[in-house]
Amino acid sequence: MEAKAIQTSKYLEVNEIERHLENVEYIIMATSAPEKFVETPIHFTIFLNTSDRLPQDVQNAILDKFLDDNGIKNPQELMSQIMPVGFGVNTGQDTAMPMLLIKQDDMRTIPHVPMFVMDFLADSDNFYEAKIHKLTGWTYSYN
Repeated sequence: MEAKAIQTSKYLEVNEIERHLENVEYIIMATSAPEKFVETPIHFTIFLNTSDRLPQDVQNAILDKFLDDNGIKNPQELMSQIMPVGFGVNTGQDTAMPMLLIKQDDMRTIPHVPMFVMDFLADSDNFYEAKIHKLTGWTYSYN
């Protein structure tokens, strides 16, 4: 069976995103990294449900806890900053798919909210779907 690309053409509107995130603490997304990154085969994105600028020591503590809790090693290429995030809803999944918006055109056309995002490459045996099967997945943590 071949994995199919996640298709989305419907997005939550800003007011729907705000309601959707009401009790969300963070969202973790994992997908396979480009093949040239042998030592760090998984691309992780942590979407924190805040648009506050976090001090470096707080960022470090969050990342360390995430790495420890999920058996993740060798984080590389870390980017952490407030970024626009949209949410795709017709993905066939139970929860809306978070989408880090990089392209200016996407920022203009896809409704989004600012979130503090930590994006990096790493390795873990706990995310075999992304590492071995090249699948993308995400999970929400609620408070």
